[in-house]
Amino acid sequence: MNGLRHRIRGRLASLAGAVALLTAVLAGLTAGTANAAPAAAPARAAVSAQAAAGIGWICNGAPVTPGYVLTSHTNSGCNGAGMWWQTPVRDGIWTCATSPIPAGYVLSGHNPTGCDGYDSWYMRLPVDGLWTCGTSPIPPGYVITQHAGSGMGCANIDAWFMQRARDGLWVCAGSPIPPGYVTTGHNINGCGGIGSWFEVVARPGLLVCPNVPIPPGYRLGNYSGSGCNGLGGWYLLRS
Repeated sequence: MNGLRHRIRGRLASLAGAVALLTAVLAGLTAGTANAAPAAAPARAAVSAQAAAGIGWICNGAPVTPGYVLTSHTNSGCNGAGMWWQTPVRDGIWTCATSPIPAGYVLSGHNPTGCDGYDSWYMRLPVDGLWTCGTSPIPPGYVITQHAGSGMGCANIDAWFMQRARDGLWVCAGSPIPPGYVTTGHNINGCGGIGSWFEVVARPGLLVCPNVPIPPGYRLGNYSGSGCNGLGGWYLLRS
């Protein structure tokens, strides 16, 4: 009888140990699953944040979000109309030729085979002394002072050297004239044969070139045929 009791107790002890081991294994699996579950959350959050910010593919012809640019293209999607990838603009980004140019940015590089064959342009913020492509806007406060024909930067597109406006610069024909400046001289051979104008800060007594914008607070006085290197000009007076 005592032997039978010992055998029963031994089997019960073994069964209890097995149950304890199984419980521990299940607990470990549960804990591991609980710890692993949050790992997927950041990816979903990142995708949601991108969608909320408007980053992603848009159909061809759809409006581009203000302050965004187009950086990639695919012919697939949108029922065959094609799609463009839009993303917020930043200093130093390759954009498609069809992309808008947000205010204050310039184009300083060109790739004729980029953006799925649509051409791509390197977009950046302006700095004093920068070669820009011929298609680039010139931001307020800047002028163009040199010109290089096709092949000089911008991959077969003309390039222009952009500088901050300051008193006493020869600027290329077609350069912006910032507020408060006038031109007083002309060189027909300047700027690589395009012609250039001598740009200075307005002040009384200057003999200014024809068709120059007159800054507020000034008016034109007497005419002189010798002004502006023989083009004629008017003396600038306080109004």
